[in-house]
Amino acid sequence: MVAILEMKYCSSCGGAVELRVPVDDNRPRHICSKCGIIHYQNPRMVIGSIPVWEDKVLLCRRAIEPRYGLWTLPGGFMENGESTGDAAIRETLEEACARIEIVDLYSMYSLPYIDQVHMLFRARLLDLDFGPGQESLEVRLFSEAEIPWNELAFRPVRYSLEHYFAERNNGTFSLHIGELRTVTRTI
Repeated sequence: MVAILEMKYCSSCGGAVELRVPVDDNRPRHICSKCGIIHYQNPRMVIGSIPVWEDKVLLCRRAIEPRYGLWTLPGGFMENGESTGDAAIRETLEEACARIEIVDLYSMYSLPYIDQVHMLFRARLLDLDFGPGQESLEVRLFSEAEIPWNELAFRPVRYSLEHYFAERNNGTFSLHIGELRTVTRTI
């Protein structure tokens, strides 16, 4: 079981919270001792895109931790009030200053050891007007042969790119779903 983030006070009334299993539940939750509200902690959604121009994919070199200086697809945390597609479009614009059109959901990886779900969409770059956003050191189009495989920041990105290039060469695309249950030092 993943450790629960420590919470001391209720965000609704400021009362002290205690960690216990609510009635008709099966997991410890932070419960306010004053107003009784249950504070659920749920996985975070990491949403991104695989922006394509002709035979190349757009990658960003990270200007932030984790994995500073390594390459990734544009993506980040989904915001409240957003659809997954809207999040992919926004994140691509923020990280790569690139405009895209969503094609379809391409991959979804559950990472329960860090309470995240990663979703990547195939997308078409609408033009070549792109550049590094605040969270990127550089942004560049890569052909399959040019992908810096040993410098990719995250396993879901690597696996999605491997599937993408294999399927692109094959001419058909399918949805890829997986679970990454452990931390690894290699990509």
